[in-house]
Amino acid sequence: MASTAAPYGLRPVKLVGNRPFNNGFSQYSIASAYDTTIFQGDVVKLMTGGVIEKATNTNDAPTNGILGVFMGVSYTDSDMGFVQKNMWTADTVASDAMAYVVDDPDVIYEIQADSTLTIAAIGAKGELVQTAGNTSTGISKVALNATVNTTATFPLSVVGYVDKVGFSEIGDAFTDMLVRINLPTNRHETGI
Repeated sequence: MASTAAPYGLRPVKLVGNRPFNNGFSQYSIASAYDTTIFQGDVVKLMTGGVIEKATNTNDAPTNGILGVFMGVSYTDSDMGFVQKNMWTADTVASDAMAYVVDDPDVIYEIQADSTLTIAAIGAKGELVQTAGNTSTGISKVALNATVNTTATFPLSVVGYVDKVGFSEIGDAFTDMLVRINLPTNRHETGI
């Protein structure tokens, strides 16, 4: 049961219609020396010029647009050569940095809430709780704010809950929920 706060960002699990997620992603550039760390599972937005940045606000949709979820990065390091990592470290100098982003607007993600949610949360919209990720693993610690409501501009839409006996059940202290990106850039012309 999810009785401990252990957020892990957004994890892609399936597509709408219960179709399997096939680990598909797209590649986007990250500006050399971009000054914000991005962890695997963080939401990102597409900026003018085709580069991505971390969506750092709790409610970055639809005004700034959410492109999708960051899954990792590759670039050439001057000392180590070709590098692939779960996270982009702030201020990394790399002119060829390419982020791997799950940008399909039909992907459904698992995310842990920062408190208890019940089945009544399904159909609501939610904000992000931004917390620095784990620099050892490169994994995000972003969570779903359990104060969900009908605010149409919140970045996440709650579509279900994770029901894994012994791992997560509805009403747990830190309920694991299923969400979609609300008003994603690839479906709506926002954010650029």
